[in-house]
Amino acid sequence: MSQPNSSVRAPAVAGTFYPGAGRELSLILSRMLGIAARDAPARAVPKALIAPHAGYIYSGPIAASVYSLLAPARRAIRRVVLLGPTHRVAVRGLALPGCQSFATPLGKVEIDGAAVEALRGLPQVTVSAQAHALEHSLEVHVPFLQAVLEQFTLVPLAVGRADAQEVAEVLDALWDGAETLIVVSSDLSHYLSYSDAQVVDRATARAILELATDISHEQACGATPVTGLTQCARRRGLKSELIDLRNSGDTAGDKNRVVGYGAFAFYEEARDAH
Repeated sequence: MSQPNSSVRAPAVAGTFYPGAGRELSLILSRMLGIAARDAPARAVPKALIAPHAGYIYSGPIAASVYSLLAPARRAIRRVVLLGPTHRVAVRGLALPGCQSFATPLGKVEIDGAAVEALRGLPQVTVSAQAHALEHSLEVHVPFLQAVLEQFTLVPLAVGRADAQEVAEVLDALWDGAETLIVVSSDLSHYLSYSDAQVVDRATARAILELATDISHEQACGATPVTGLTQCARRRGLKSELIDLRNSGDTAGDKNRVVGYGAFAFYEEARDAH
């Protein structure tokens, strides 16, 4: 794995998947997060989460439902490990972007150099600026993170041809304590009718809550990072919770061909006080 260069990964889908102007983006994020938090019951801060990655008008409210849970840890979370599937460029393993920061209309987030070093010896971790350049599955989460966290570094990993164990090995290497948050980016079913999508997505949600490791790419486009996380969660004894489950027919699309969206939180068992 080569050294990161000094480049900034520029936003590729600002102005399409989400607003390209910082002020407008901040307002939309504030509105979605506020609605999500308004009537939600009190919950612990998750160690890991799964959230969707479509345009904000479609999946933003679902993503906001789980990102709003991070508010109590606004200052405590200092590093985010972000994994999402590749849509445009094929890559073997899990690819870092080879840059020093990710940019959005809200500013830059530095890549975590210590994490990059920690992954250096893993053969499944590569560097591919091309895999990241136009990829939306990671980018759309960064503004949410900028909105809910005060200061953090980022470990963005584009997941290509890999298996769940390879993903789990990367997560184990970066797991650490409460200062590290793990975010997996995934939508659920694609282009089914509204009623068919509801049936399929409910089954997928049950599988995720049961920490299944055989979820398919037909069930979730981010199945590889999802099952890497569920494998870790099962081994480490995490508890899972469904926060929101809807589809594009519930938000901004028609109901003939919809995309499913789920938001899930994973909690570590509370440690005994010393």
